[in-house]
Amino acid sequence: MTTATQKQAMLPYVKRGEIDYASLDYNPDEPEPMPEAMEQEFVVQEIIGVLASRFTDFSNRPDVFLSSNTILCYDPSNLNVRRQPDIYLAFGVDQQAIRRRRIYLPWEAGKPPDLALEVGSESTGSEDTVVKPRVYATIGISEYWRFDPSGGEHHGAPMSGDILRDGVYHPVELTTEPDGVLKGYSDVMGLFLSWDDGWPRFYDSATGSYLENWRQERVAREAERAVHDAERAAHEAERAALTAENERLRELVRRLQSEG
Repeated sequence: MTTATQKQAMLPYVKRGEIDYASLDYNPDEPEPMPEAMEQEFVVQEIIGVLASRFTDFSNRPDVFLSSNTILCYDPSNLNVRRQPDIYLAFGVDQQAIRRRRIYLPWEAGKPPDLALEVGSESTGSEDTVVKPRVYATIGISEYWRFDPSGGEHHGAPMSGDILRDGVYHPVELTTEPDGVLKGYSDVMGLFLSWDDGWPRFYDSATGSYLENWRQERVAREAERAVHDAERAAHEAERAALTAENERLRELVRRLQSEG
């Protein structure tokens, strides 16, 4: 499988009719309440931050869609047949078109997500381990990961991953480092997802190091973008000044020629 660190050809988004949002039994603009969100939120935010930094350039990649707790439908005849993955990621899609629809529809996006990840909680633990593997395999999601900050209280294991082959999920081989860090390799991401005392970390074997400081990286990228914008503005101002000066000189030449 080709990892997603490189840009992929973006599939055309094929809109198939209007959506009657009023007829749905949920409001896509208001996520369903999650009382246990406090248990999950920091882990979800960390994973989203790393993936956004690594793959989407913080939503500036038009061919990568990354989302959290939004609606993923899988029955074209009934948009209330759906799931809300804690995190899901798709490459080679038109992310802006998907967001405008407010629902991920694989038959319009051109493909299912490439990866889904669920963070364990008391209310969703059994669904994450029993129901969602069947659903995600049916949808065609290439990889399905489960991360349990409690160490296995909700999922029965601290972390597990599955790769889809011939419509069936097969477990990812996990290894435990001497320091107790649990690791599993993701073909989709080209990274190892790690469980480190309940905290998610990502290991890049190409550099031999963990991905860290994505928040600082975001600040650095924004600063770099601001510098680029300032340089471009300065260049455009300089070009405008040169154009004005050239026009002034041409006008002067015309005046001298007319006087002569």
